[in-house]
Amino acid sequence: MTKLSRRAFAALIAASAVSTSFLATPAWSAETTINIGYQPIVEPSRVPQADGTYEKATKAKINWQKFDGGADVIAAIASGSIDIGYVGSSPLAAAASRQLPIETIALVGLISEAEALAVRGVTKPEDLAGKKIATPFVSTAHYSLLTALKHWNIDPKTVNILNLRPPEIAAAWARGDIDGAYVWDPVLSEIKKTGTVLATSADVANWGGPTFDAWIVSKSFADAHPDLVKAFVKVTGDATAAYRANPEAWNATSPEAAKIARLTGAKQEEVAALLKGYIFPTLQEQAGADLLGGGTVKAVAATSAFLKEQGKIPATLDDYSAYVSPHWVQDAAKLSF
Repeated sequence: MTKLSRRAFAALIAASAVSTSFLATPAWSAETTINIGYQPIVEPSRVPQADGTYEKATKAKINWQKFDGGADVIAAIASGSIDIGYVGSSPLAAAASRQLPIETIALVGLISEAEALAVRGVTKPEDLAGKKIATPFVSTAHYSLLTALKHWNIDPKTVNILNLRPPEIAAAWARGDIDGAYVWDPVLSEIKKTGTVLATSADVANWGGPTFDAWIVSKSFADAHPDLVKAFVKVTGDATAAYRANPEAWNATSPEAAKIARLTGAKQEEVAALLKGYIFPTLQEQAGADLLGGGTVKAVAATSAFLKEQGKIPATLDDYSAYVSPHWVQDAAKLSF
């Protein structure tokens, strides 16, 4: 972790000790199906996804559905087509503000250099006026772009901001249709090869706009299948712990990198570098007051306030604690498979 990342996310991440006891894994019916919406983002839980570990731990059938952005994941949960979904903090805040019945069950990573504004023909922020800058709307990247523009005292209306999903951004960049994009890896890593980074999400965090990725669940599914949700969180946490224990082992020739590359479209030789664009908190760290124990609630509230200020949501809530709870990671940490 770089010193910059530590400063950037000091308000969000701190290790906390959580006592761990071990419980026997309950038996679940293989007839249960869990519909999970994931995004092709380079992070440790792609490995147990590739290995079928989630299915083994939950003893359930899992229907994995790929999405290119958090807004689409939120829409799928709202429609009932998925039960668990991978989203960024901005779509999470927007969904909570609209009182969608969801709950955050685990953090994946605090976003650092994994998202950034990459441009061409632009050497300083003032040059963004009149340029075509793409980003997936209501995503963490969109939030970070707006936060950066505010930091630079640039009116967003002077920038031609386009709503494009990551694959569309890659194609538009290749054609020369856009001047830049605020997006995440692995698309970001590709456009950086011919573009210049103007700001990363680590910079934006230092400017007061930290972002993160998380797993959320439909409250109705969580109420009906709490043991399945706890097992899902446990597997996710174990993947993070494995990476944190020996990150250098997840190198270009490792099976972990190969599995992540297969599920995300990233180049296998780039996976190790892309993983370093996040700060991945363990289950024990997540349970602490600075994260799911309270810090994440404050971050969601602050993000919601900014989205309302920007006219992206109609209203905010007085309290967001119903949408974030540490008990899932606390309970998951006690499981033994």
